[in-house]
Amino acid sequence: MFKEFKEFAMRGNVMDLAIGVVIGAAFGKIVDSLVKDIIMPPLGFIIGKVDFANIFLVLAQGKTPGPYVTLDAAQKAGAVTLNIGNFINICISFLIVAFAIFLIVKLMNKLKREEPAAPAEPAPTPEDVLLLREIRDSLKK
Repeated sequence: MFKEFKEFAMRGNVMDLAIGVVIGAAFGKIVDSLVKDIIMPPLGFIIGKVDFANIFLVLAQGKTPGPYVTLDAAQKAGAVTLNIGNFINICISFLIVAFAIFLIVKLMNKLKREEPAAPAEPAPTPEDVLLLREIRDSLKK
């Protein structure tokens, strides 16, 4: 059984998939940081000093009654919240990842696409065929 597992795990597709998952996880963290730390702060500032991470609706009060200034404070109090800002951040992260994957697939398709080969020159006609043509043509005359 160990031998079969080893053969399965060492196949090219499985290793490629494992590498893809690891790189994808690292890429996901980079995109999360990009959205959370680079894109959303200026966007929130332009909109009106809004911190998207703290856009939430309180569905049920926690142990300590609100109003809650931040999402973290609401969650610590045990309030049930609808985290709209986090959802917006995750949607933006998804769009960035989807666009990056689109660009990668487009590049891979472009690299895979083979240019059409120039038509091959016809092979020279064999001498016996040329001789037979000459005989034919002379018989027609």
